[in-house]
Amino acid sequence: MCRRPKRSDWLRLMPPDCLERGPRRIAARCGCVRRRPGHVRGIVEPRYLHEVEITTRIRAGQGDFVLFAITPPRQSTPTERLSEIARATVERLDHLDLDGLVLYDIDDERSRNPVERPFPFSPTIDPSVYRAEHLEAWRTPAIVYRAVGKYQREELRTWLTEQDPRRTLTVLVGAASSGTTPPVSLADAQALRTELNPELLLGAVAIPERHSRRENEHLRLIVKQEAGCRFFVSQVVYDLNAAKNLVSDYRYACETRGLAPVPIVFTFSVCGSMKTLEFLRWLGVDVPRWIENDLRHSTNPLAASLEQAQATAVELIDFCRRLGVPFGLNVESVSIRREEIEASVDLAARLTTYLRP
Repeated sequence: MCRRPKRSDWLRLMPPDCLERGPRRIAARCGCVRRRPGHVRGIVEPRYLHEVEITTRIRAGQGDFVLFAITPPRQSTPTERLSEIARATVERLDHLDLDGLVLYDIDDERSRNPVERPFPFSPTIDPSVYRAEHLEAWRTPAIVYRAVGKYQREELRTWLTEQDPRRTLTVLVGAASSGTTPPVSLADAQALRTELNPELLLGAVAIPERHSRRENEHLRLIVKQEAGCRFFVSQVVYDLNAAKNLVSDYRYACETRGLAPVPIVFTFSVCGSMKTLEFLRWLGVDVPRWIENDLRHSTNPLAASLEQAQATAVELIDFCRRLGVPFGLNVESVSIRREEIEASVDLAARLTTYLRP
């Protein structure tokens, strides 16, 4: 039952350096269906006291968490604009009941796909640097991607050593193409994490579309899990059947080997234009023809895409729960268009309601 907390409750929960800010943010994690202002379910700690919740859940092999993914600004962005962009990001996401952020590390993938990129590639700021220097106001942990092929061994060693496992998780990503020889391989990077910072939670990429083509993605996940990965993050999901096939094969392969499945975080996004759809396909996302037809012939493709993404996520939630596979949800905006970013925020708000009591 909801009850309004006493002021002494607020003061007891708030860190000394935050007392002057008042209790306005503390109700953010209320699980009440009605979400009335000023009400919490019992005494609920503020978001900044839940900084290790997602890491605790993943260590326990549990899911039911929601993330939002962002890409740092381009390196060409004027320095004076960076704080402004970060502040706008925090304000845009602050009302969401998120468990964490995902920060992507973008690499040029021409070696993977020789087709001309729909949106020209532009190097972005190091996600770890952007977080430390401009996103200090964000209070939840972050999953920081590392495209290991971009870094020299000593750079990677230093970064892995410096990370606080309570505040940072990482997804290590290998080379975009098997035809390249990076300074550090993915296997070497995983071994460095084990050697230098074994408490740093390690994740890996899951690609349902690759499972449709090769039917062995579930075995790749198990190999990564045995190498220390405690969670997986998918690329954007549009092909529901491919995702369900991967979940099912992974679940029963784990059972055969006596392993407990680890959380799979499924990524969702909206598509408001044919240009965005083209970019999704360039990234390797399979968009079924019927979805393309819906978007192409809709009078409002962004709204149609939002509804489709929500329906896909809900069906995948039910499927994972039925099979007993822990899962998380991640939302991103593939496009930098304001309308698509705002629609992605709306999608995250909608999906959060399916995971909160």
